Amino acid sequence: MNMNRELEYMFVESARVWIPDAEEEWKSAELVKDYKNGEASLQLMLEDGKVIEHKLDPKTKNLPYLRNPDILVGENDLTALSYLHEPAVLHNLKVRFIDSKLIYTYCGIVLVAINPYENLPIYGTDIINAYSGQNMGDMDPHIFAVAEEAYKQMARDERNQSIIVSGESGAGKTVSAKYAMRYFATVSGSASEANVEEKVLASNPIMEAIGNAKTTRNDNSSRFGKYIEIGFDNRYRIIGANMRTYLLEKSRVVFQADEERNYHVFYQLCASAHLPEFKNLRLSSANDFLYTRQGRSPVIEGVDDSKELCTTRHAFTLLGINESYQMGLFQVLAAILHLGNVEIKDRDADSSLIAPNNRHLTAFCELVGVTYQDMSQWLCHRKLKTANETYVKPLPRLQATNARDALSKHIYAKLFSWIVEHVNKALVTNVKQHSFIGVLDIYGFETFEINSFEQFCINYANEKLQQQFNMHVFKLEQEEYMREQIPWTLIDFYDNQPCINLIEAKMGILDLLDEECKMPKGSDDSWAQKLYNTHLKTCSLFEKPRMSNRAFIIQHFADKVEYQCEGFLEKNKDTVNAEQINVLKASKFDLLMELFRDEEKATSPTGQTPGTGGRTRLSIKPDKGRDSSSKEHKKTVGCQFRNSLQMLMETLNATTPHYVRCIKPNDFKLAFSFDPKRAVQQLRACGVLETIRISAAGFPSRWTYQEFFSRYRVLMKQKDVLADKKLTCRNVLEKLVEDQDKYQFGKTKIFFRAGQVAYLEKLRADKLRAACIRIQKTIRCWLARKKYLRMRNAAITIQRFTRGYQARCLAKFMRRTQAATIIQKYQRMCMERKRYRQKQAAALAMQTILRAYMARQKYQALLREHKAVIIQKFIRGWLARCWYKRCLEAIVYLQCCIRRMRAKRELKKLKIEARSVEHFKKLNKGMENKIMQLQRKIDEQHKDNRLVSEKLVSLENSYSAESERMRSELNRLRGAEEDAKNKTNQVLSLREELERLKKELSATQQEKKTIEEWAQTYRQEMEKMVSELKDQNGTLKKEKDDLNRLIQEQSQQMTEKMARAIVLETQQLETDLNEERSRYQNLLTEHRRLEEKYDDLKEEMALSSNVSKPGHRRTDSTHSSNESEYTYNSEYTDLEDGSRAREDVTRGMDTSLTLKLQKRVTELEQEKQSLRNELENKEDQFQRARARDDAEFKKARGAELEYESLKRQELESENKKLKHDLAAMRKSLLGDAVTGAGAPGSPAYKVLLDQLNASCEELEVRKEEVLILRSQLVSQKEAMHHKETMTEPSVFAEDVSKLKDAGEIKQAYISLKDTNRSAAPDLHKLNEDGELWLVNQGLKETIRLLEHQLQSQRRTYDNEVESLRGELQNVKEENNRQQQLLAQNLQLPPEARIEASLQHEITRLTNENLDLMEQLEKQDRTIRKLKKQLKVYSKRIGEMGAVQTEGQTSPGQMVDEPIHPVNIARREKDFQGMLEYKKEDEMKLVKNLILELKPRGVAVNLIPGLPAYILFMCLRHADYLNDDQKVRTLLTSTINSIKKILKKRGEDFETVSFWLSNTCRFLHCLKQYSGDETFAKLNTPRQNEHCLTNFDLAEYRQVISDLAIQIYQQLIKCIEGTLHAMIVYGMLEHETIQGVSGVKPTGLRKRTASIAEEDTYTLESMLRQLSAFHSTMCQHGTDPELIKQVVKQEFYIIGAVTLNNLLLRKDMCSWSKGMQIRYNVSQLEEWLRDKGLMNCGAKETLEPLIQAAQLLQVKKKTDEDAEAICSMCHALTTSQIVRILNLYTPVNEFEERVSIAFIRTIQTRLRDRSESPQLLMDTKMIYPVTFPFNPSSLALETIQIPSSLNLGFLTRV
Repeated sequence: MNMNRELEYMFVESARVWIPDAEEEWKSAELVKDYKNGEASLQLMLEDGKVIEHKLDPKTKNLPYLRNPDILVGENDLTALSYLHEPAVLHNLKVRFIDSKLIYTYCGIVLVAINPYENLPIYGTDIINAYSGQNMGDMDPHIFAVAEEAYKQMARDERNQSIIVSGESGAGKTVSAKYAMRYFATVSGSASEANVEEKVLASNPIMEAIGNAKTTRNDNSSRFGKYIEIGFDNRYRIIGANMRTYLLEKSRVVFQADEERNYHVFYQLCASAHLPEFKNLRLSSANDFLYTRQGRSPVIEGVDDSKELCTTRHAFTLLGINESYQMGLFQVLAAILHLGNVEIKDRDADSSLIAPNNRHLTAFCELVGVTYQDMSQWLCHRKLKTANETYVKPLPRLQATNARDALSKHIYAKLFSWIVEHVNKALVTNVKQHSFIGVLDIYGFETFEINSFEQFCINYANEKLQQQFNMHVFKLEQEEYMREQIPWTLIDFYDNQPCINLIEAKMGILDLLDEECKMPKGSDDSWAQKLYNTHLKTCSLFEKPRMSNRAFIIQHFADKVEYQCEGFLEKNKDTVNAEQINVLKASKFDLLMELFRDEEKATSPTGQTPGTGGRTRLSIKPDKGRDSSSKEHKKTVGCQFRNSLQMLMETLNATTPHYVRCIKPNDFKLAFSFDPKRAVQQLRACGVLETIRISAAGFPSRWTYQEFFSRYRVLMKQKDVLADKKLTCRNVLEKLVEDQDKYQFGKTKIFFRAGQVAYLEKLRADKLRAACIRIQKTIRCWLARKKYLRMRNAAITIQRFTRGYQARCLAKFMRRTQAATIIQKYQRMCMERKRYRQKQAAALAMQTILRAYMARQKYQALLREHKAVIIQKFIRGWLARCWYKRCLEAIVYLQCCIRRMRAKRELKKLKIEARSVEHFKKLNKGMENKIMQLQRKIDEQHKDNRLVSEKLVSLENSYSAESERMRSELNRLRGAEEDAKNKTNQVLSLREELERLKKELSATQQEKKTIEEWAQTYRQEMEKMVSELKDQNGTLKKEKDDLNRLIQEQSQQMTEKMARAIVLETQQLETDLNEERSRYQNLLTEHRRLEEKYDDLKEEMALSSNVSKPGHRRTDSTHSSNESEYTYNSEYTDLEDGSRAREDVTRGMDTSLTLKLQKRVTELEQEKQSLRNELENKEDQFQRARARDDAEFKKARGAELEYESLKRQELESENKKLKHDLAAMRKSLLGDAVTGAGAPGSPAYKVLLDQLNASCEELEVRKEEVLILRSQLVSQKEAMHHKETMTEPSVFAEDVSKLKDAGEIKQAYISLKDTNRSAAPDLHKLNEDGELWLVNQGLKETIRLLEHQLQSQRRTYDNEVESLRGELQNVKEENNRQQQLLAQNLQLPPEARIEASLQHEITRLTNENLDLMEQLEKQDRTIRKLKKQLKVYSKRIGEMGAVQTEGQTSPGQMVDEPIHPVNIARREKDFQGMLEYKKEDEMKLVKNLILELKPRGVAVNLIPGLPAYILFMCLRHADYLNDDQKVRTLLTSTINSIKKILKKRGEDFETVSFWLSNTCRFLHCLKQYSGDETFAKLNTPRQNEHCLTNFDLAEYRQVISDLAIQIYQQLIKCIEGTLHAMIVYGMLEHETIQGVSGVKPTGLRKRTASIAEEDTYTLESMLRQLSAFHSTMCQHGTDPELIKQVVKQEFYIIGAVTLNNLLLRKDMCSWSKGMQIRYNVSQLEEWLRDKGLMNCGAKETLEPLIQAAQLLQVKKKTDEDAEAICSMCHALTTSQIVRILNLYTPVNEFEERVSIAFIRTIQTRLRDRSESPQLLMDTKMIYPVTFPFNPSSLALETIQIPSSLNLGFLTRV
């Protein structure tokens, strides 16, 4: 009754069903009317609108299959479908493959892979990283998900795994297996540097070359089966691999069907025949050889065989097969091709022959090293043995040809086995294998028109695999039911054990085949008859064809297959002429001998080899004895295949299997083309439908209680909702579904029968539809009411506005009437006024013209009269001047004549007087007068000499004032003289200008007449031209404006273009810089990885060496690696000894591995150095921009020293003044040297003396100023310190002014000195900074300076007195000498006296000049001395101003009252910010400060960066001691210890963050105290004193910077590891806005629940974690800029991981999920805003995720929508946009899917984008980090070391 009610409810009008169809297998239809129980047919309407009647089967009355709801179509897991049947599975696969371009789909535990026949970008490293670590149901189906599940179960369950890949030829089995192995190689890595993962992957091209071929179904079909075991160690890293092969298709070597090829390697050799190394192979085109031309398709489109051979040879090299072996292999393959071309001719009916000198046989024999005669003999003959004799029998041509082909197949099989064996040897390892994952790539079920022995073996293997698959599926279902405690009922499923027994049991098909092969005259026909007789009547699965007696039919699990018996015996025997083998064994070719050596030991011709090293106990090995091997050699191919298959099944049963079923969508290799018939055949053959049937027989749909409650909450009433959700679900389900058998309640899930979820979905949809109708009704009512109210209000408004309009029209008419009247009045008045003004203007114009004419006439008359007067004036003046000149010349001539006459008379009179005696008397009388005058002059000089000493003092006093006055007067006169000269020059220039103007005036007057003449005519012409020019001017103005506008536009465009170009160039430079930084930092990461691997190797070697030496202590590997990197270990002999010891330990390592590591490290170092140089060049560009800011900062810094610089300028000006005075003195001396003015008392002497006195006075003044300046500076500095640090010393500062003279200062200093001497041990307790001690030092210096000045003044005074005394003595001696000379002169005759006096005067002047020159030299020396003193004082003043000497005080700051030592805070010592330690304590320092330090306690209790400060203070002391050894060891130990602690606790975020902060602080300290001006701009003077003095640690700064980069990358890894597990839950799966997202049914591969449970992460927990990261870094004192970079990287990881998961999860691409993402992003932005990090660039990293969320929510229908999407999603790539649109999935029935046409429109619009084709974002990308310089304001001398650090052995200095 319940079933009928459900059927009546489901089969109603508009219900959709599936009906069979001959062409498409299944066709969709829709019910036209409701179905009632008992009806014999259904009324259906097809999709094309055709209505048909579908009749039900009268026996079974089975209704057609129902279609699933649209929201379930396209599900990732087929078991999630409500209706599990064949048409539903086929339709779901088709929708995913055609519409969504998804090739992978889950079907329970099976991954269904459809070959797209197109390269898809879904196998890159980014996809591998996205699937790594994810649960299988969390991501979209993928081969990587299966591989990850196998890898995870191997690690979790400690159980070996297997991945079974099966399918038809061309379905993609090999590619799937290849990608699975690539995943393992990428995720796990290798346990050594031997690159095992690369070797595992390199085996693929080799096996494809020798084992794959082109068929009609596949261009790269594997013609053998293989099982690859990938071995892992206990850390789950790849250590090796092993390969087993099955049933190589040897017949393809000698025969290929149409459109098929031989194995790829033959065509690769033929394509490369032109290479020099292949000349001796004598190869040519593939069409020239029989074995390569039979298929008539030697070329594969899109494949270059010559390039493929290069790939194959590279793979051989990587696997250790050297060049000689490779050439040997190619030589054997070429020999096979030549053997196939050997032509065998008929001799007669029973014999055959080979023509002599056959070139192909000759080539074959030369290549394989055998004789031509022997090979031609045994190709056409065979040896028969009887009991008594042996004879040779000739072979017919056909048998000889078959024997030739058999030999070719046998040689190729041997070669294949040899290659597989050597590949396994290359992949084996000595490391113990812990577990393995096997990948089985084996042929699927095959059925052709003609099926032979190969198809029989293939289908037999698939029967065994299907049996194992069924048992595994059945077991999983049973375990699930038992785990959920559901009653278990047996499920009927197909058991293919009878079919397997038919094949392999006793007297089975294989047994009978082996028995027939042993018969002497056995044949295929007799074997067929035995089969008929044995099985035809006893086994229902065996049938005989009606029309054939040489074939049989077997009913396999997939289909019936008819096998032709022809060739079964021959292929099973696989015989080869023994004599041919003996000929080959006798070959001289080493490789061929190796192939056929110990042939009796070969287990099978299919290339199976015994197990090799590294295999586990689960690999079943055959016996290795000679007897068993001989027996094994006699086994047939069928027996060997059965044994190997049994071994395979035992291996698979001992592992956990994972299944991949490959489906071939069409037979024409068309991309994304789906053939339903072919797909259904393969689904039936591979067991997918059997899995569906088993699942459908039980409870295929499974929901957790939480998911069921969230999905079907709408079907519950409020009273039904209880606190216990499980009980709520139970009560509701009992009401909704009355049949208790339709569901079962488990512990955590609810299990439903097939169709029940669809029934519940229909109930839910009906309930939602009813709710929607009610909402629509209410909304429509509300809208109608609103519309009515709007219409009513609109009508009232219209009436109001209409009435108002009419009133306004009336008022407007009245206003217009009044305005018209006023306009008329004013218009008339205007016209009258205009007429009056016109008349008035005419009258005025006439009057003006008349008056102007009269005025011009009067002006002309006056002008003529004025010119006549001027002419008369000039004529009369000229006549008067002419008369005056004639009179003057006559008068002058008369005067000259009279004067000449008088002069002649006087001359005559003088001549007469000269001859008389009286003249001589008068002359002698004049000489006596002169002598008397000289005597009086001598007396006057004696008087002057007596008064010299008295006047000297007064002259000295008055000289300075007079000299100043004269100097000023001289300057004033010089200025007046200059002004006078300028005025004179101006007068002259004005006169010249006046003359020029007069000339121009006359010329102008002359030109005026001519100008007036043609002016009139010119005026008329110009008027015409003006009018024309005005027009032209107007046009030119317009053109000018246009050109100006155009120029402005162009300039603006150019400006904008240049600005854009500059911005682009700047961005490009920044991008290049970031790329260089990223490359450099990636190299650091690679270097660190190599270091870690090197450390691991050394640890392993040390452990191995320590087994016999338990007391051996291994040297830290990071220390040696760091030393080798930076070449610091050359300084240490102990490290060299350690390296020698390590060399002894690691002597057993692989030499090639060591060389490879060394070469790699060298290359990395070189590339690192080049990148470092490029990085420095890039950073220089930014340093230049900073230089301008530095210059401005220097100016601001210089302003603090303004007072001192002003004083220095004054001193310099005074120095210049002294230079000027000296020059004046020299000039005066030189000028007066001849006149004898240099004597004492002369002006030159006074100038010299005044200059000396002025210099002394200026010197005294400057000394006083220096003292005052110093005291003021010190007092200001100390006043500032007193305000900050102390209060008591202010009492002493108040009495400083009381000290009057130097005596008091000295007394105070003596008392203070005594006090300090008595309390010397307590000096450090005086006060905090030791100001009083500094006062003492300043007082000492001041007293020394005063004493020095007093002594210098005393010496100067004594020298001056002595010089004056000497000058006075010289004057006395000069007077005596002159008196003596005067007496002598009186005794001489008059002429001799005159000469003697002149000679005496010359001598005196010469001596005075020499004396003056000596004085001048003395004065020069004095001036130079004064200059030096001035420079010294200026330098001291500058140093005082720049350094602002702390602690130095002037004596004026001392106090005169008693000092009480008890009341003054004293200090032991003035610390210099250094820490002293002994060299033997260095390891203790590193251990306590780095290795054993707990970051949590230090970060909370002590100042940030304390370890960095302590290390730097220790480094400063080593630098202070100039101990380079100590500096190196300390830095090296610090770096190595930090690396060691990071390696030990690198997963702890607090540890990494703590040492990142301290490393950066240590780096900043090295920069800040390096002494470089670039880093010392913000330093205090005290910090500048603490700079390093002896060593330049720039190289170590680079090393520490690299270490900081490594720590930063480690920090990002810690953050990524913590956040990675939270991101998907918090950003995608957790419902931050409850009720927005709907839960869809899930399949067996259940995804993670989107409902928040107790243990799941939420967005709040992720934000809390981000806050924890941020607070930890802040506590550790991390630089703010560095925190911003970390936050930016965090947000990039969040955005990238979220977007990647969105792109790989179809269930997450919905409208509601887009809303959730946008809300979560807004919460992240709010977090940034709260932390003040909005400008760090983190928000921009979320832009791709934001645009993806917007893309999920926007409309996706029209072309306008496509345009909006293209403009909006600029941060997403085209592949990402298309991927999201393909994955967009409606959660409810009310949403619509994105059409394929719309997606194609998007692709067309985005075709021109130039972007990367990469689908996923690189989650491993790390932005290049920078460490901006951040100086510390903390004074090193104030740092206190807490006792908790156990650093008591450090001494503060």
